[in-house]
Amino acid sequence: MIITISGSPGSGKTTVAKLVAKKLKMKHYSLGDFMGGIAIDKGISLLELSKLAEKSDEIDKALDDKQISLGKKEDNFIIDSRLGWHFIPRSIKIFLNADINEAAKRIFSCSRKDEKENTSLKKTLENIKKRIASERKRFREYYGLDIYKKQNYDIWIDTTDLGIKDVVKKLIGLIISADNKDYKE
Repeated sequence: MIITISGSPGSGKTTVAKLVAKKLKMKHYSLGDFMGGIAIDKGISLLELSKLAEKSDEIDKALDDKQISLGKKEDNFIIDSRLGWHFIPRSIKIFLNADINEAAKRIFSCSRKDEKENTSLKKTLENIKKRIASERKRFREYYGLDIYKKQNYDIWIDTTDLGIKDVVKKLIGLIISADNKDYKE
């Protein structure tokens, strides 16, 4: 079984993916971590990297190739990635969504190293909006896709008012149903 988890910024993709992977004893990969690593190596923020990616498809191509390769060579893993569902079509496709104001609070409170421009809650909200616009533009231009269309996914969960444990529990139940496997906690 392969599970791809996409979602809006601050929806809990990576945290949820790690916890679900641990509960289901699966490997976990995160394209966000990979992209964050690229940003840190270049000495720029994620927002700056996104803007750079609008001018050249080199960054997206590297991320795409990594996902395609994983989907062909491996099984029994979870990957959190905006486009994982597209590049690994045989996966259970999940989207996590969160209200943008709640997402800004979550991201600001994390003080992520690769998002150094988030100096206030207001600035974080502005930067999330810019990041979403940048990604939507790139994904539409490069792939003709809108990651926010519900019909792209098997499972869609709004995490705005849910705690991480609640999201994980709900998601595991839905995954097991989707995969028709028994799961004992």
